[in-house]
Amino acid sequence: MNEKKDVCDNDVEEIARLLPAPARSPLPRAQHLRHKEQLMQRIDRDNQLASESPNASPRKRRSHLLRPVLLMPVTALALGGILTAGIVLATGDDVPPASTATRTTHPAAVLLDQISAAAGKGETLKVRDDQFAYTREKTRGADLTSGKAVVGPLAETETWLAQEPGPLHKLGVTRTDGETLPINAQLGDTKGTPAGISRPTYQWMASLPTDPDKLLSYLYAKAPKSDRQERDQAVFDCIGSLLGGVMPPDTAAALYRAAAGIPGVTRTADAHDVTGRRGVGIARTDTTFHARTEWTFDRQDLTFLGARSYLVQDTSYGKKGTLMSGTAVLGHAVVDKAGQVPDRERV
Repeated sequence: MNEKKDVCDNDVEEIARLLPAPARSPLPRAQHLRHKEQLMQRIDRDNQLASESPNASPRKRRSHLLRPVLLMPVTALALGGILTAGIVLATGDDVPPASTATRTTHPAAVLLDQISAAAGKGETLKVRDDQFAYTREKTRGADLTSGKAVVGPLAETETWLAQEPGPLHKLGVTRTDGETLPINAQLGDTKGTPAGISRPTYQWMASLPTDPDKLLSYLYAKAPKSDRQERDQAVFDCIGSLLGGVMPPDTAAALYRAAAGIPGVTRTADAHDVTGRRGVGIARTDTTFHARTEWTFDRQDLTFLGARSYLVQDTSYGKKGTLMSGTAVLGHAVVDKAGQVPDRERV
Protein backbone atom coordinates (compact mmCIF):
# COMPACT_ATOMS: atom_id res chain seq x y z
CA MET A 1 0.00 0.00 0.00
CA ASN A 2 2.68 2.50 0.98
CA GLU A 3 4.85 1.53 -1.98
CA LYS A 4 1.94 2.03 -4.37
CA LYS A 5 1.17 5.41 -2.83
CA ASP A 6 4.78 6.54 -3.24
CA VAL A 7 4.86 5.50 -6.89
CA CYS A 8 1.71 7.31 -8.03
CA ASP A 9 1.34 10.11 -5.49
CA ASN A 10 1.82 12.95 -7.98
CA ASP A 11 -0.61 11.47 -10.50
CA VAL A 12 -3.19 10.83 -7.79
CA GLU A 13 -3.01 14.42 -6.58
CA GLU A 14 -3.49 15.73 -10.10
CA ILE A 15 -6.51 13.51 -10.72
CA ALA A 16 -8.02 14.59 -7.40
CA ARG A 17 -7.74 18.25 -8.40
CA LEU A 18 -9.42 17.57 -11.75
CA LEU A 19 -12.31 15.49 -10.46
CA PRO A 20 -15.72 17.05 -9.70
CA ALA A 21 -17.08 16.91 -6.17
CA PRO A 22 -18.20 13.31 -5.54
CA ALA A 23 -21.85 12.35 -5.39
CA ARG A 24 -23.35 9.35 -3.65
CA SER A 25 -25.43 6.34 -4.64
CA PRO A 26 -26.53 2.95 -3.33
CA LEU A 27 -23.96 1.15 -5.39
CA PRO A 28 -23.55 -2.44 -4.27
CA ARG A 29 -20.41 -2.94 -2.21
CA ALA A 30 -18.98 -5.59 -4.55
CA GLN A 31 -19.29 -3.33 -7.59
CA HIS A 32 -17.85 -0.40 -5.63
CA LEU A 33 -14.81 -2.54 -4.78
CA ARG A 34 -14.52 -3.64 -8.40
CA HIS A 35 -14.29 -0.05 -9.63
CA LYS A 36 -11.63 0.73 -7.07
CA GLU A 37 -9.63 -2.31 -8.13
CA GLN A 38 -9.97 -1.36 -11.82
CA LEU A 39 -8.59 2.09 -11.13
CA MET A 40 -5.65 0.78 -9.12
CA GLN A 41 -4.82 -1.75 -11.83
CA ARG A 42 -4.95 1.03 -14.41
CA ILE A 43 -2.59 3.13 -12.29
CA ASP A 44 -0.23 0.16 -11.92
CA ARG A 45 -0.17 -0.48 -15.68
CA ASP A 46 0.36 3.18 -16.55
CA ASN A 47 3.17 3.57 -14.05
CA GLN A 48 4.79 0.44 -15.44
CA LEU A 49 4.55 1.85 -18.96
CA ALA A 50 6.04 5.11 -17.73
CA SER A 51 8.95 3.30 -16.07
CA GLU A 52 9.61 1.36 -19.29
CA SER A 53 9.73 4.59 -21.30
CA PRO A 54 12.19 6.83 -19.39
CA ASN A 55 12.54 9.23 -22.33
CA ALA A 56 8.85 10.04 -22.45
CA SER A 57 7.95 13.51 -21.21
CA PRO A 58 6.09 13.86 -17.87
CA ARG A 59 3.09 15.31 -19.73
CA LYS A 60 2.96 12.35 -22.09
CA ARG A 61 3.30 9.77 -19.30
CA ARG A 62 0.59 11.45 -17.25
CA SER A 63 -1.91 11.42 -20.10
CA HIS A 64 -2.58 7.71 -19.54
CA LEU A 65 -4.04 8.45 -16.12
CA LEU A 66 -6.13 11.40 -17.19
CA ARG A 67 -8.30 9.65 -19.77
CA PRO A 68 -11.72 8.58 -18.44
CA VAL A 69 -11.34 4.79 -18.65
CA LEU A 70 -13.93 3.53 -16.18
CA LEU A 71 -17.68 3.38 -16.29
CA MET A 72 -18.45 4.34 -12.70
CA PRO A 73 -22.00 4.33 -11.43
CA VAL A 74 -21.95 7.37 -9.32
CA THR A 75 -19.94 6.27 -6.42
CA ALA A 76 -17.19 7.27 -8.78
CA LEU A 77 -16.94 7.91 -5.69
CA ALA A 78 -14.80 4.91 -5.54
CA LEU A 79 -12.57 7.72 -6.77
CA GLY A 80 -13.61 9.89 -3.86
CA GLY A 81 -12.39 7.17 -1.50
CA ILE A 82 -9.33 6.11 -3.49
CA LEU A 83 -7.98 9.57 -4.12
CA THR A 84 -9.01 11.09 -0.80
CA ALA A 85 -10.46 13.97 -2.79
CA GLY A 86 -12.69 15.61 -0.25
CA ILE A 87 -14.42 12.56 1.29
CA VAL A 88 -13.46 11.28 4.70
CA LEU A 89 -15.01 7.99 5.82
CA ALA A 90 -15.47 7.48 9.51
CA THR A 91 -17.76 6.06 12.16
CA GLY A 92 -19.38 7.94 14.96
CA ASP A 93 -21.99 7.88 17.66
CA ASP A 94 -24.72 9.72 15.74
CA VAL A 95 -28.09 9.61 17.46
CA PRO A 96 -30.72 7.88 15.28
CA PRO A 97 -34.37 8.92 15.03
CA ALA A 98 -36.97 8.03 17.65
CA SER A 99 -37.85 4.38 18.22
CA THR A 100 -40.31 2.56 15.98
CA ALA A 101 -42.84 2.56 18.83
CA THR A 102 -43.16 6.35 18.63
CA ARG A 103 -43.22 6.76 14.85
CA THR A 104 -46.39 7.80 13.06
CA THR A 105 -47.55 5.17 10.57
CA HIS A 106 -47.08 6.38 7.00
CA PRO A 107 -47.37 4.74 3.53
CA ALA A 108 -43.64 3.92 3.36
CA ALA A 109 -43.72 2.28 6.79
CA VAL A 110 -46.76 0.21 5.82
CA LEU A 111 -45.10 -1.00 2.62
CA LEU A 112 -41.79 -1.69 4.37
CA ASP A 113 -43.66 -3.71 7.00
CA GLN A 114 -45.17 -5.83 4.20
CA ILE A 115 -41.77 -6.21 2.50
CA SER A 116 -40.23 -7.18 5.83
CA ALA A 117 -42.86 -9.87 6.42
CA ALA A 118 -42.24 -11.32 2.95
CA ALA A 119 -38.44 -11.25 3.35
CA GLY A 120 -38.70 -12.96 6.74
CA LYS A 121 -40.24 -16.02 5.09
CA GLY A 122 -37.09 -16.69 3.07
CA GLU A 123 -34.89 -19.75 3.53
CA THR A 124 -32.17 -19.71 6.17
CA LEU A 125 -29.04 -21.10 4.55
CA LYS A 126 -26.05 -22.94 5.94
CA VAL A 127 -23.11 -21.06 4.45
CA ARG A 128 -19.61 -22.34 5.14
CA ASP A 129 -16.62 -20.06 5.59
CA ASP A 130 -14.93 -21.63 2.55
CA GLN A 131 -17.84 -20.84 0.20
CA PHE A 132 -18.68 -17.80 -1.94
CA ALA A 133 -21.80 -15.65 -2.25
CA TYR A 134 -22.67 -15.35 -5.96
CA THR A 135 -24.70 -12.47 -7.41
CA ARG A 136 -25.69 -11.82 -11.03
CA GLU A 137 -27.06 -8.40 -11.99
CA LYS A 138 -27.43 -5.83 -14.74
CA THR A 139 -25.74 -2.51 -14.03
CA ARG A 140 -25.65 0.92 -15.62
CA GLY A 141 -24.08 4.13 -14.43
CA ALA A 142 -22.65 7.54 -15.19
CA ASP A 143 -19.01 8.45 -15.71
CA LEU A 144 -18.42 11.78 -13.93
CA THR A 145 -14.75 12.31 -14.73
CA SER A 146 -15.52 15.03 -17.30
CA GLY A 147 -17.64 16.96 -14.80
CA LYS A 148 -20.81 15.86 -16.64
CA ALA A 149 -22.76 12.64 -16.22
CA VAL A 150 -22.08 10.43 -19.25
CA VAL A 151 -24.40 7.44 -18.92
CA GLY A 152 -22.89 4.21 -20.19
CA PRO A 153 -24.52 1.09 -21.61
CA LEU A 154 -26.17 -1.69 -19.63
CA ALA A 155 -23.67 -4.35 -18.54
CA GLU A 156 -24.02 -7.77 -16.93
CA THR A 157 -21.97 -8.36 -13.79
CA GLU A 158 -21.31 -11.53 -11.81
CA THR A 159 -19.66 -11.36 -8.39
CA TRP A 160 -18.22 -14.01 -6.08
CA LEU A 161 -17.54 -12.80 -2.51
CA ALA A 162 -15.54 -14.92 -0.06
CA GLN A 163 -17.34 -15.86 3.14
CA GLU A 164 -14.29 -16.30 5.37
CA PRO A 165 -14.48 -13.93 8.35
CA GLY A 166 -11.00 -12.67 7.54
CA PRO A 167 -9.24 -10.35 7.53
CA LEU A 168 -8.69 -11.17 3.82
CA HIS A 169 -6.43 -9.62 1.19
CA LYS A 170 -8.43 -11.17 -1.66
CA LEU A 171 -12.17 -10.69 -1.15
CA GLY A 172 -13.37 -12.47 -4.28
CA VAL A 173 -13.67 -11.91 -8.02
CA THR A 174 -16.04 -10.06 -10.33
CA ARG A 175 -16.81 -10.53 -14.02
CA THR A 176 -18.39 -7.87 -16.22
CA ASP A 177 -19.18 -8.60 -19.87
CA GLY A 178 -16.59 -11.39 -19.87
CA GLU A 179 -13.77 -9.49 -18.13
CA THR A 180 -12.77 -11.06 -14.80
CA LEU A 181 -10.95 -9.07 -12.11
CA PRO A 182 -9.97 -9.78 -8.50
CA ILE A 183 -11.56 -7.88 -5.63
CA ASN A 184 -8.76 -6.97 -3.25
CA ALA A 185 -8.82 -5.67 0.31
CA GLN A 186 -10.11 -2.17 0.96
CA LEU A 187 -7.47 0.51 0.45
CA GLY A 188 -5.76 1.10 3.77
CA ASP A 189 -6.48 -2.41 5.06
CA THR A 190 -2.86 -3.54 4.94
CA LYS A 191 -3.66 -6.52 7.17
CA GLY A 192 -6.71 -7.43 5.10
CA THR A 193 -10.42 -6.52 5.30
CA PRO A 194 -12.48 -8.34 7.96
CA ALA A 195 -16.14 -9.25 7.63
CA GLY A 196 -18.32 -6.21 8.35
CA ILE A 197 -20.15 -3.36 6.63
CA SER A 198 -17.33 -3.09 4.08
CA ARG A 199 -17.44 -6.86 3.46
CA PRO A 200 -20.83 -8.24 4.52
CA THR A 201 -20.60 -12.02 4.78
CA TYR A 202 -23.65 -14.16 5.48
CA GLN A 203 -22.45 -14.98 9.00
CA TRP A 204 -21.70 -11.33 9.78
CA MET A 205 -25.18 -10.31 8.64
CA ALA A 206 -26.66 -13.09 10.76
CA SER A 207 -24.90 -11.57 13.79
CA LEU A 208 -26.62 -8.18 13.40
CA PRO A 209 -29.43 -7.18 15.79
CA THR A 210 -32.85 -8.23 14.52
CA ASP A 211 -34.64 -5.64 16.63
CA PRO A 212 -35.16 -2.76 14.13
CA ASP A 213 -34.43 -0.02 16.67
CA LYS A 214 -31.17 -1.62 17.80
CA LEU A 215 -30.18 -2.31 14.20
CA LEU A 216 -30.89 1.29 13.20
CA SER A 217 -28.79 2.57 16.10
CA TYR A 218 -25.95 0.31 14.98
CA LEU A 219 -26.15 1.55 11.39
CA TYR A 220 -26.18 5.21 12.43
CA ALA A 221 -23.05 4.58 14.46
CA LYS A 222 -21.16 2.45 11.92
CA ALA A 223 -22.28 3.32 8.38
CA PRO A 224 -19.57 5.03 6.28
CA LYS A 225 -20.20 8.75 5.96
CA SER A 226 -19.02 11.89 4.25
CA ASP A 227 -18.78 15.26 5.95
CA ARG A 228 -21.00 16.64 3.16
CA GLN A 229 -23.67 13.93 2.87
CA GLU A 230 -26.83 13.86 4.94
CA ARG A 231 -26.40 11.28 7.69
CA ASP A 232 -29.91 9.92 7.11
CA GLN A 233 -29.07 9.37 3.42
CA ALA A 234 -25.79 7.63 4.32
CA VAL A 235 -27.69 5.10 6.44
CA PHE A 236 -30.34 4.62 3.75
CA ASP A 237 -27.57 3.99 1.20
CA CYS A 238 -25.84 1.60 3.60
CA ILE A 239 -28.99 -0.52 3.85
CA GLY A 240 -29.40 -0.36 0.07
CA SER A 241 -25.86 -1.66 -0.46
CA LEU A 242 -26.76 -4.83 1.47
CA LEU A 243 -29.90 -5.67 -0.51
CA GLY A 244 -30.22 -8.02 -3.43
CA GLY A 245 -27.84 -10.82 -2.46
CA VAL A 246 -27.63 -13.84 -0.18
CA MET A 247 -28.88 -12.73 3.23
CA PRO A 248 -30.38 -14.32 6.37
CA PRO A 249 -34.18 -13.78 6.27
CA ASP A 250 -34.29 -12.40 9.82
CA THR A 251 -31.65 -9.81 8.93
CA ALA A 252 -33.47 -8.83 5.73
CA ALA A 253 -36.72 -8.40 7.65
CA ALA A 254 -34.99 -6.24 10.29
CA LEU A 255 -33.27 -4.05 7.67
CA TYR A 256 -36.57 -3.16 6.01
CA ARG A 257 -38.21 -2.33 9.33
CA ALA A 258 -35.17 -0.25 10.28
CA ALA A 259 -35.39 1.67 6.99
CA ALA A 260 -38.89 2.78 7.99
CA GLY A 261 -37.31 4.77 10.84
CA ILE A 262 -35.12 6.92 8.58
CA PRO A 263 -36.56 10.44 8.11
CA GLY A 264 -37.52 11.29 4.52
CA VAL A 265 -38.21 7.75 3.34
CA THR A 266 -41.25 7.62 1.04
CA ARG A 267 -43.30 5.12 -0.95
CA THR A 268 -43.40 5.21 -4.76
CA ALA A 269 -46.42 3.66 -6.48
CA ASP A 270 -44.64 3.06 -9.80
CA ALA A 271 -40.90 2.33 -9.67
CA HIS A 272 -38.65 0.47 -12.11
CA ASP A 273 -35.13 -0.96 -12.31
CA VAL A 274 -32.58 -0.36 -15.09
CA THR A 275 -33.96 -3.24 -17.17
CA GLY A 276 -37.45 -1.75 -17.11
CA ARG A 277 -39.05 -4.16 -14.65
CA ARG A 278 -41.77 -2.26 -12.84
CA GLY A 279 -42.99 -2.52 -9.29
CA VAL A 280 -43.57 -0.58 -6.08
CA GLY A 281 -40.76 1.49 -4.64
CA ILE A 282 -39.15 2.85 -1.50
CA ALA A 283 -37.20 6.06 -2.04
CA ARG A 284 -35.32 8.90 -0.40
CA THR A 285 -34.05 12.18 -1.83
CA ASP A 286 -30.67 13.54 -0.81
CA THR A 287 -31.10 17.32 -0.79
CA THR A 288 -27.34 17.87 -0.69
CA PHE A 289 -26.68 16.29 -4.09
CA HIS A 290 -30.26 16.60 -5.44
CA ALA A 291 -30.37 12.88 -6.23
CA ARG A 292 -33.14 10.41 -5.48
CA THR A 293 -32.36 6.81 -4.53
CA GLU A 294 -35.15 4.34 -5.31
CA TRP A 295 -35.47 0.65 -4.41
CA THR A 296 -37.86 -1.38 -6.60
CA PHE A 297 -39.84 -4.42 -5.41
CA ASP A 298 -41.98 -6.90 -7.33
CA ARG A 299 -45.67 -6.07 -6.97
CA GLN A 300 -46.66 -9.70 -6.40
CA ASP A 301 -44.17 -11.21 -3.97
CA LEU A 302 -42.31 -8.02 -2.90
CA THR A 303 -38.85 -9.41 -3.74
CA PHE A 304 -36.11 -6.83 -4.28
CA LEU A 305 -35.61 -6.14 -8.01
CA GLY A 306 -32.97 -3.42 -8.00
CA ALA A 307 -32.09 0.19 -7.23
CA ARG A 308 -31.61 3.43 -9.14
CA SER A 309 -30.21 6.87 -8.32
CA TYR A 310 -31.13 9.83 -10.52
CA LEU A 311 -31.10 13.63 -10.41
CA VAL A 312 -34.28 15.35 -9.23
CA GLN A 313 -33.28 18.76 -10.52
CA ASP A 314 -30.83 20.27 -12.99
CA THR A 315 -27.28 20.28 -11.60
CA SER A 316 -23.76 20.75 -12.94
CA TYR A 317 -23.68 17.01 -13.65
CA GLY A 318 -26.78 16.97 -15.86
CA LYS A 319 -30.46 17.56 -16.33
CA LYS A 320 -33.25 16.48 -14.02
CA GLY A 321 -33.92 12.77 -14.49
CA THR A 322 -30.36 11.86 -15.48
CA LEU A 323 -29.49 8.36 -14.30
CA MET A 324 -26.50 8.31 -11.96
CA SER A 325 -26.40 4.60 -11.13
CA GLY A 326 -28.63 1.57 -11.30
CA THR A 327 -28.71 -2.18 -10.72
CA ALA A 328 -31.16 -4.97 -11.51
CA VAL A 329 -30.70 -8.19 -9.55
CA LEU A 330 -31.07 -11.27 -11.74
CA GLY A 331 -30.14 -14.00 -9.27
CA HIS A 332 -27.97 -15.09 -6.38
CA ALA A 333 -26.71 -18.31 -4.84
CA VAL A 334 -23.99 -19.88 -2.68
CA VAL A 335 -21.21 -21.73 -4.52
CA ASP A 336 -18.08 -23.62 -3.53
CA LYS A 337 -15.47 -21.64 -5.45
CA ALA A 338 -14.93 -18.27 -7.13
CA GLY A 339 -15.89 -18.33 -10.81
CA GLN A 340 -18.36 -21.18 -10.39
CA VAL A 341 -21.75 -20.51 -12.02
CA PRO A 342 -24.60 -22.09 -10.02
CA ASP A 343 -26.98 -24.56 -11.64
CA ARG A 344 -29.84 -22.80 -9.94
CA GLU A 345 -30.14 -19.21 -8.76
CA ARG A 346 -32.56 -17.57 -6.35
CA VAL A 347 -34.29 -14.46 -7.64
